[in-house]
Amino acid sequence: MIFMSLLVGLACGLAAVVLKNTVHYTYLFITDTKWFSADSSNFLFLVYPMVGITITVLIIKYFIKDDLSHGVSKVMYAMSRKKGYIKPHHTYSSIVTSSITVAFGGSVGLEAPIVLTGSALGSNLGRIGRLNTKNTLILVGCGAAGAIAGAFKAPIAGILFVFEILMLDLTMSTAIPLLISAITSSMISYFFLGKEVQFSYDVTSSFELIKIPGFIFLGIVSAFVSLYFLKSTKWIAKKFKKFKVWKRLILGGIILGVLVFLFPPLFGEGYSALTILLKSDTNTLFNNTLFYPFRDNHWMLLIILLSIIMLKSIATSVTTSAGGVGGTFAPSLFIGGFTGFFVGRLINMSGLLVVEESNFALVGMAAVMSGVMHSPLTATFLIAEITGGYALFAPLMIASTISYIVVKPLNKYSIYAEELALEGNLMTHNKDKTALQFIDKHKLVETNFIPLLYESNLRDIVEAVQKSTRNFFPIVDKENKFLGIVIIDDFRPLMFKPEFYDVYGVKDFIRYSEHFIVDISDPLEEMVSKFRGSDRFNLVVVDNGKYVGFMSRANVYAEYRKYVSTFSEE
Repeated sequence: MIFMSLLVGLACGLAAVVLKNTVHYTYLFITDTKWFSADSSNFLFLVYPMVGITITVLIIKYFIKDDLSHGVSKVMYAMSRKKGYIKPHHTYSSIVTSSITVAFGGSVGLEAPIVLTGSALGSNLGRIGRLNTKNTLILVGCGAAGAIAGAFKAPIAGILFVFEILMLDLTMSTAIPLLISAITSSMISYFFLGKEVQFSYDVTSSFELIKIPGFIFLGIVSAFVSLYFLKSTKWIAKKFKKFKVWKRLILGGIILGVLVFLFPPLFGEGYSALTILLKSDTNTLFNNTLFYPFRDNHWMLLIILLSIIMLKSIATSVTTSAGGVGGTFAPSLFIGGFTGFFVGRLINMSGLLVVEESNFALVGMAAVMSGVMHSPLTATFLIAEITGGYALFAPLMIASTISYIVVKPLNKYSIYAEELALEGNLMTHNKDKTALQFIDKHKLVETNFIPLLYESNLRDIVEAVQKSTRNFFPIVDKENKFLGIVIIDDFRPLMFKPEFYDVYGVKDFIRYSEHFIVDISDPLEEMVSKFRGSDRFNLVVVDNGKYVGFMSRANVYAEYRKYVSTFSEE
């Protein structure tokens, strides 16, 4: 496992480097300064997003021929329902298509595709190595941890992402491989991309207790911004599903092109715009826009910031709904950064406090990410790591926690888990469901019972008792259709009275209860639910009505304990 987790980390780091560089240099090429002028808008912004999404859709339609949306959700589904199996093409398909989408202006992030790629690498390496389910799931987690660590040079955040979002159990047997993968991936990223952190900043004033109310306010605002992001993306995606593929592409491309033309910071991931905010170089936000003449107007800046906050979620959902490939990781950080800067500027303009707007931008990134993804720990440590220090650790914790506490009761599931939960496919957040999902129910069916025909008399029953070690018998017809059971206690007084052997029959003792019959195709979770709240120790198992065998409560719980014990080993 140590060697395999090292390989996964190495592959994830290289994938992150390739993806980041591809998008970076493509962006530089298509936004060459010879074509763009800061003091005027550029109509190429209207075209680029459509071009990127069109190329992506064509690649998926004619080469991949599979759905590439919702990268992190796919990983969660694989862990919940498929014992960690992820299709081999995800080792390359997501990074190819997402790089095209984002490089040409798709308003999404690269992190989710990298996570899917890394997890697919871990999954298929486990399959090649013929690892058991437990170790395969650990390698899937290693891929996700390595992906985040490589993308942000943030190994701690990568590990926390796996525990907090993918909900892999925290034990030494899982923590060590995850640590190896995350640190290996981040080192690869450092080697090829340099030591600079994603967002550098200078703390010009130390943290003061008097500023805590400001960060509390930011946490509350970020919570409602997170809810807006969750609700708006879901609503837009639902509307786009009504259209056919090419209509979605054209409509989405036009909408996204207009949004990016009006507000260029919406182009791509948006990290360059965040860097501008952290440097307080707000005038640059007006470059290539219709609003360039108003760049020195403070109120116009607030309007621009608020507009970008409200429109980013629309741009993100339109991108993915139109056929682009990307995630919501970067958009949540983007919206959080702009929200934090907006709140900081408002506080400064109010005169109530004097705050560092760049610090508020960083804290806002963590707060919105925490609300959207339900991941306060990952958000806190991610921002601490990508900024190169822990000077803002207390404000990060305060705002992230408040955002999560406010959002959770109003939106039960994170952006990654909601659709899976609605479909009944979210098992990673419920350990009992996960265990039952991975237990082979066919092995739990006991078949050492003697079936009796409905026409059998008491003589036949007594003969069956002599041959059986069981105290009840399934009753079937000539086509093996299950009709009921006969329990030995019901005819025990007549067993030693031969004169009644031809008088009584199965029809006199048969019992039938539909509640205790399960089909072999039913999920094991549903079968087990019939044991709860009842005194029954056995369930009848049928296959389209035909008798198969019995499933005992004792065997199910014994297998469950065995599974939990295996996955909990240190």
